[in-house]
Amino acid sequence: MVGTPLFTCSSASKSLFSEVPQWTESGISLPELNSLYRNQKISLVIPCYNEEEGLPVVLKEVPDLVDEIIVVDNNSTDQTGNIARDSGVKVIREMKKGYGQAFQTGFALVTGDIIITMDGDGTYPPPEIPRLLEILFGDELDFISACRFPLTDKGVMDPVSKFGNRILTIATRILFGNGLKDSQSGMWILRKDVWEKSPARNKGMAFSEEIKIRAILGGAKFREVHIPYRERFGKKKIRKFRDGMKNLIFLLKLRIGN
Repeated sequence: MVGTPLFTCSSASKSLFSEVPQWTESGISLPELNSLYRNQKISLVIPCYNEEEGLPVVLKEVPDLVDEIIVVDNNSTDQTGNIARDSGVKVIREMKKGYGQAFQTGFALVTGDIIITMDGDGTYPPPEIPRLLEILFGDELDFISACRFPLTDKGVMDPVSKFGNRILTIATRILFGNGLKDSQSGMWILRKDVWEKSPARNKGMAFSEEIKIRAILGGAKFREVHIPYRERFGKKKIRKFRDGMKNLIFLLKLRIGN
């Protein structure tokens, strides 16, 4: 039996610089917090497959406190790789296709102490990074998963995708006894040692649910924090039914294996 892990959930939505005097809820002043950023190198990993429309938007919005940006070009056939190179970030071309494959390639090359992830389609908001880092450091967490639900703009996700996300999240909660609200989110902030202790291995879309499950089972101090989810740029790549079934089957196999 899998025990109930330490798990908390937050919907905090304060901006990092919204309070005067500027103190976090945990009592850490922002000058102290900024010094933590400099003592902890921040790396951002962005897996991309044909994201020439969204990637420029994402890169433009990345805050200056991010020290390293790694774009994993997952064998794109458009200008994704050239756009990333022209922006001056580190670009890795991964010929083996797969969401998890791209992440694992990027994570292997990360030099930072803190890893941040997001997709290259513009759906996840880079301006939220400072707020999420504030919560990670201020509350001494190991892993934050950005929670998209409830959607701030209900029109950004079609009904089939909403239903699929709900089914997979419910299955994750039942099988592993956690309180996840969004098992499929692709925006995370985690300490590098969490990844090194409990690496996910799935090469496909199921990597997203696996990395959260393994972190929680491994004892990481984990929290979901709500973020605004946005309309994507470009064409959707997910094959909803096929990817959804693969994710569900993977959950069952992972539960049996544990």
